[in-house]
Amino acid sequence: MSALAVATGAVNLGQGFPDVDGPEEIIKEAVTALESGRNQYAPGPGILALRQAVAAHQDRHYGLTFDPAREVAVTTGATEGIAAAILALVDPGDEVILVEPYYDSYPAMVQFAGGVRRPVTLSLDPDAPGGRLPRAALEEAASAKAKVIVLNSPHNPTGTVLTREELETVAAFARDHDLTVVSDEVYEHLTFDETPHVPIATLPGMRERTLTLSSIGKSFSFTGWKVGWATGPEHLVQALLGVKQWLTFTSGAPLQPAAAYALEHLDHWPKELALDLQGRRDLLCDGLKGIGLDVTIPEGTYFAVSDITDLGWSDGLEFCRALPERAGVVAIPLQGFYDTDAGKHLVRWTFTKQREVIEEALDRLARGNLTR
Repeated sequence: MSALAVATGAVNLGQGFPDVDGPEEIIKEAVTALESGRNQYAPGPGILALRQAVAAHQDRHYGLTFDPAREVAVTTGATEGIAAAILALVDPGDEVILVEPYYDSYPAMVQFAGGVRRPVTLSLDPDAPGGRLPRAALEEAASAKAKVIVLNSPHNPTGTVLTREELETVAAFARDHDLTVVSDEVYEHLTFDETPHVPIATLPGMRERTLTLSSIGKSFSFTGWKVGWATGPEHLVQALLGVKQWLTFTSGAPLQPAAAYALEHLDHWPKELALDLQGRRDLLCDGLKGIGLDVTIPEGTYFAVSDITDLGWSDGLEFCRALPERAGVVAIPLQGFYDTDAGKHLVRWTFTKQREVIEEALDRLARGNLTR
């Protein structure tokens, strides 16, 4: 869809990346590292300073303590963390429970590992009986072959932030079925309206069975740096490192000191970014509602989801392919994030763009012919 935006001159509200860089002082730290000779291989697990900064971050924000030497690993973005985790933990024939809609690397890596994915559909209704991930739906996906559940909260693509009660349901399910949880928390600091992010590893009995992934990319608007990390019990982190050894081996040596600096000195920056994104979320969602689109208000992340059935469309892919010509805007159809047809009528928009870009997109949408 980003290529379609370039080819048609459309405003790109599809792919979720900021159009403004993160803090200048972090960039200066990277430049200093480049100019002072930090340009050769970093240690495979990551430089100690960054592993210490990650451990301190987890303790400071969530009360989770990890040994930087054995329970923290640096990855080439959270996407490599996902790949290494699934390849390390899933053997051919093992079943992996995925919450759909899901980030597209999850099913790809399950397939690489020879695993079998079992989808559970996330409800977009916060008042759904039993929560948005009810125990009954989880149980329906479980079998004796289930080994891993991949969790993502704050959630891409829907913007859902699971509540403590919803996470307790998932935690009880994981404990009862002896599952390992791979928890993708890259949007951990980008929640809105004072919605709390609760890492599932903080719940009783979950630290020892959870591998948590995050990165600098979303929290500090450096998505192109691809500096991420994994935290968890030693046996899970070391298993991940055993695979990373044969993926990238090591990650962005001059960027790691800058990431450590960000975690140690700039706690305020993601908070300010989240507040700014909340305003842009409101701008986008109010505008989409104003032109007749049903929008689920996201509690976090970069994204909002709308239902296009009121415009006469039943197929999000067909709608998104027509949108550049009809309105000069690009969005993402959600059906590619599902195994089932539950998301066929849904479309994702990003608000991680400057306000004037969002305003231009909304103006184009208002003037365009969106009805089927």
